[in-house]
Amino acid sequence: MYARVIVDIAHGSVDKIFEYSCEDSVKAGCRVKVPFGGRVIDGFVMEVSDKSEYPPSKIKPVSAVYDEPPALVPECFSLMQSMAKRYRVPKAVVLRLFIPSEMRLGKVREIYKKRVKFISDIPLSKSAAKQKQFLEFLQAEKDVDYTISCDQFGRGAVNSVIEKGGGELYRVRVNRSPLGGEEEREQGKTLTPAQVDALNSIKSSVQTVQLIHGVTGSGKTEIYLNAIAAAVKQGKTAIFLVPEISLTPQMLSQLRRRFGGGAAILHSGLSAGERFDEWWRLRTGEARIAIGARSAIFAPLENLGVIIIDEEHDSSYFSESSPRYSTLDIAKMRAEYNGCKLILGSATPSVESYALAKKGEYNLITLTERINGRPMPEIEIADMRKEVKRGNNSAFSQALRDELKDTLDGGRQAIIFLNRRGYSHTVICQECGYVATCEHCDVSLAYHSEENCLKCHYCGTKYRMPKACPECGGLHLRYGGTGTQKVVADLKSAFPQARILRMDNDTTSGKEGHYKILKSFGDHKADILVGTQMIAKGHDFPSVTLVGILDADMSLHFSDYRAGERTFQLITQVSGRSGRAGEAGRVVLQTSCPENYILRYAVNYDYEGFFNNEIALRETTQFPPFSLIVRVMVTAEEDRFALEALKKVWFDIDGLRQNRPEKFIFLNKMHSPIKKIQGKVRYQVLMRLTDDGLLEEIYDISVKHSSDNALVYVEENPANLS
Repeated sequence: MYARVIVDIAHGSVDKIFEYSCEDSVKAGCRVKVPFGGRVIDGFVMEVSDKSEYPPSKIKPVSAVYDEPPALVPECFSLMQSMAKRYRVPKAVVLRLFIPSEMRLGKVREIYKKRVKFISDIPLSKSAAKQKQFLEFLQAEKDVDYTISCDQFGRGAVNSVIEKGGGELYRVRVNRSPLGGEEEREQGKTLTPAQVDALNSIKSSVQTVQLIHGVTGSGKTEIYLNAIAAAVKQGKTAIFLVPEISLTPQMLSQLRRRFGGGAAILHSGLSAGERFDEWWRLRTGEARIAIGARSAIFAPLENLGVIIIDEEHDSSYFSESSPRYSTLDIAKMRAEYNGCKLILGSATPSVESYALAKKGEYNLITLTERINGRPMPEIEIADMRKEVKRGNNSAFSQALRDELKDTLDGGRQAIIFLNRRGYSHTVICQECGYVATCEHCDVSLAYHSEENCLKCHYCGTKYRMPKACPECGGLHLRYGGTGTQKVVADLKSAFPQARILRMDNDTTSGKEGHYKILKSFGDHKADILVGTQMIAKGHDFPSVTLVGILDADMSLHFSDYRAGERTFQLITQVSGRSGRAGEAGRVVLQTSCPENYILRYAVNYDYEGFFNNEIALRETTQFPPFSLIVRVMVTAEEDRFALEALKKVWFDIDGLRQNRPEKFIFLNKMHSPIKKIQGKVRYQVLMRLTDDGLLEEIYDISVKHSSDNALVYVEENPANLS
């Protein structure tokens, strides 16, 4: 037998198929060890055949086989071919996406526990009291844990009973279960007529992609769960994606209550052992539903019955490392391969998705009311310019202070949303204007009071807080902007009796950090939750009746064509956390630009009005979906290498423009907005194209000029243009 193998080396020079002789135990999809270039390395078996084009004397044998069953399902290789061609990356780079990195590197293994099962009632001498006690215990229980039994009766007594034939020792695999185990099972909730109509529309639709546009609290999750139940009932599997790791515990809890152990979680916040065990539960069919963030789209499931992407508009669904894929594109590939429906859901769909739904390419399902008939929370705009004129220089308007007092006095909960983390945004010298910046990245540093340090939020480097300005020696340093730590400190000062939790990248860095904070707040062990974007969407806290939005207009000032869209989405999503149960919700939106039209649409929850305005603006300016933005990034440790690669890339792409000028709306080369990250300089060639007809050639140019000295890669409609 002969195995066709892709070696696990991420380099274009070995991006080909190699043949090895093998035993019958080698199957397509197995991971193997093979001799290669004087060493033994890992590889992936694409297929196995009884014939080879090469003489047997020239074919080396497979050294070892890893998996039973094979780790990779047949669909993996279909996706691999499509993605490798689409994103111009080696096949091994794509295949790595399907397997947890710790498992691929051999850093984690399954764990087993020893157990003893009863075999027969054997005769024992009167002096063997411990043996007799253990045998009686084993006979009564039938099957017991070996280690616990040894602790209780003594290892010698337990082993003697086993040796004499009273019991049999065996091993059983134990799964490391993340976030606890089974939960009390519950039946599905009674559906509203709108939910029934939505499910019927999904079932009868001829389109693959279904877009559910439902206001916050309209019952989208129950539609998802029913769609999953229908797939499982047919013997199929399901993938459920959420944008933030912080949302996975809540969704996993709901899935476990409905489907028991049939749901498994996949995300980077798990320990290596938990991720390994959850992955294998999905691969072996013990679990049939995968839930997780972006990477869970590569879950090792066969016979998919439905794929769900919740909060489909979220930018976290775009990969910022190679291959730079869109999760939606991969989901479409998997849906087409399996012949299943892809359900997208959001209260604020992306402009591109909603435009496709309006054109009829997606099936559009609209939910206009909350599940309990409650009105959307009223949003009050607080003009921070007027607050400053009144002498209020704090982070909180008087309106927000008054609402917080009423909320706390009534025993209810509040969420304070801030689009930053750290104690303050920047450290500025008031005498010379110096701003503390990272020496590795072209960004300002944020002050963190708990560690009394400055920290870079791009590379993580920490710096000591200076006592004087490094430039002029001035002692008047002030903190510019407001961070979550500062907000918490101000809240404690204003409301000393309030119990306050903070949720941002710093407080959730530990294992189960998200889960512990959210569970504590959900159990009403805190009165106020202060957080960044990870608290803005998907969470359901019945006691929250107030949301305060600080610096609501900050994201309007980004130099990004999506700035208005993201601001509208953010305000709508975080406002939707208020008033989801019995009591009416309130939102105080603080801004220095109350007249901005985006905020006016958001205050009225007018998505349709926002979309019509935005789509007209984009058509006029020829931005997506009326064009394709392509960015070719060039990064290098030395400026000369980056510039050399940039010139070559520019020359080739400019040649494309000269040959087909009608394809180009815009083309230019420049420094990236952030000129340096993690010690590497960054340049870019930015273009807007009329369609994707030149993409293959642009990818070829990037591959051609990428080298050990300078990395060149392509981004399509990048989620982050910085």
